Amino acid sequence: MSSLSESNQRRIVLLGKTGWGKSSAGNTIFGGGDELFKIDSSAKSETHKCEAKTKIINGRKLTVVDTPGLFDTVVSEEELKPELVKCIVECAPGPHAFLIVLRVDRYTDQEEQVITKIEECFSPEAFKYAIVLFTHGYQLKGRAIGDFVKTNKKLSELVEKCGGRCHVIDNEFWNNSQQDEYRNNQYQVTELLNTIEEMVRDNGGRCYTNELLEAVKGEIKVEIESLTEESKGQKSPEEINKQAIENVWKRLLIKFSGIATGTIVGALLGVAGAVALVLVALYHIPQLTQLAAGGPGAIIAVNIAGGFVAWGAIGGGIVGAAAAEDAETPGEAAEKAAEAVWEVGKGILDNVRGVSVGYSKLSLCEENM
Repeated sequence: MSSLSESNQRRIVLLGKTGWGKSSAGNTIFGGGDELFKIDSSAKSETHKCEAKTKIINGRKLTVVDTPGLFDTVVSEEELKPELVKCIVECAPGPHAFLIVLRVDRYTDQEEQVITKIEECFSPEAFKYAIVLFTHGYQLKGRAIGDFVKTNKKLSELVEKCGGRCHVIDNEFWNNSQQDEYRNNQYQVTELLNTIEEMVRDNGGRCYTNELLEAVKGEIKVEIESLTEESKGQKSPEEINKQAIENVWKRLLIKFSGIATGTIVGALLGVAGAVALVLVALYHIPQLTQLAAGGPGAIIAVNIAGGFVAWGAIGGGIVGAAAAEDAETPGEAAEKAAEAVWEVGKGILDNVRGVSVGYSKLSLCEENM
């Protein structure tokens, strides 16, 4: 059991644009023998689908989540949303490492724009769990990756934000028979995994998590308990766990059907306002004022700072989640959400205003005491 305990598990999420080598990097991390992640050189890459693969590496259970092209303009929001929800479920209660995958190449405006989008989503906390992983290492032409990073100010700043952590692999030429130790994927992956372990220790043994990921973990736990009782020993723990993840994914997809993709990305990465919005959708409208345990001030911070700036997400997400309780498909959930927005939206605003007024009066009373 010890090999399957939380302390012996590592969850890694690959981030980056399609074509930069995310899927190949996942295969290289797993040893490169079997192609666990499908590689597609066409414009419509397989990475539009979220995949999670698990393998025991040196006695440790390693799960790698290959994300869709979160920052690809060719992917529609409707295509991307279910895969983001799946990513959230697969990496709950949170990843131990985000690998930001970049090519060893000229750092152009295109790369910078993608990194800017990633930075817009990341909270400062998330960078404590991030590593920059370069692919196509053969283009270094004898240079060390650290020297390559120094050639570009923006690239240097990104690596610095990630605690100076960066590694390089090559999925085409750096096979394990290379005599040069540096140009050897086996050596580079070992160094990468060592960096992840060092990072986990620096982070107190914790994985990156937030309220959303913890809530999803709770959903999965409840589902596993229910399925275990129903199976009466006829299904293995692995089968039950797989079914639980599938069931939770489908339920969350229905609940999140009205929430904008950007909000879901933000919630996954820990952006406070986005987490608040998605949590409300995950639970129910009556729990709006229960998101914070810190009293009226914290409640108002969630409602105003996190809420008013994203009214579209509130209307389609919070209201839609409540309206779609009996929906059986995401499409039906979205339709019910649309019908309910106008009726319920005004009530939410009135409720928030009421809490705000109450808090103002409470503050005045405290000042006069």
